[in-house]
Amino acid sequence: MALEIATIPCLSDNYAFLLHDSETSETALIDVPESAPILQATQERGWKISEVWITHHHDDHVQGLGDILKENKATVRGAKADAHRLPPLDAAHNGEDELEFAGHKVQVLDVSGHTNGHIAYYVEAASAVFTADSLMALGCGRLFEGSPEQMWGSLSRLMALPADTIVCSGHEYTASNAKFALTIDPHNPELISRSDAIAAARAAGKATVPSTLALEMATNPFLRASDPDIRARLGMTDARDVEVFAEIRARKDAF
Repeated sequence: MALEIATIPCLSDNYAFLLHDSETSETALIDVPESAPILQATQERGWKISEVWITHHHDDHVQGLGDILKENKATVRGAKADAHRLPPLDAAHNGEDELEFAGHKVQVLDVSGHTNGHIAYYVEAASAVFTADSLMALGCGRLFEGSPEQMWGSLSRLMALPADTIVCSGHEYTASNAKFALTIDPHNPELISRSDAIAAARAAGKATVPSTLALEMATNPFLRASDPDIRARLGMTDARDVEVFAEIRARKDAF
């Protein structure tokens, strides 16, 4: 396969991602928490960063950009709606825009909720979506700016992608997310099994990101607002999906 994804741990619990096309030697960097591990990863692989795709404006996703650009002549992309608080962009995109990377189609998705103007990048040829702090492994981003309705719409947009999509999210929060998920969906055998696997992976110092959309839909409570058992447990049998999601998000904030 021409496209390769490298997951780069940054800071204490962030991830950046490199998307590399072996035929053209083009490399996209998705988010820049810090420069040193990213530059080390590209040097070890002999890659040069040709594009940088920013998902949202928070410092832990952009603060390493300056040093990256000193070493790489790269096109910087980000959300048009967020451009006023992002580093200078070479290309500003709206949700549902399509761009091309190394001959492959990239779909820009509006996934506002964690922040207004948060975007994700779906690359069908890689079967991957780069979601940063929108959909996360066993979680979703805290609603700093958006509403539950906004975030539920964003998650629903992501759930419409193919089930085998690789979900490249922005943080190693999975172990704590698993503990919370079990308070919402304690009898889900797939969640119990995943929680055990996460604990073993973290004890061995291994990453739990990326995941897959199918796994998230089976185990992530933030995607399971329609599940009858979860609704019954929350006493929300007749509620709308977005209301169930909002309750789960509120419980996570207080967890």
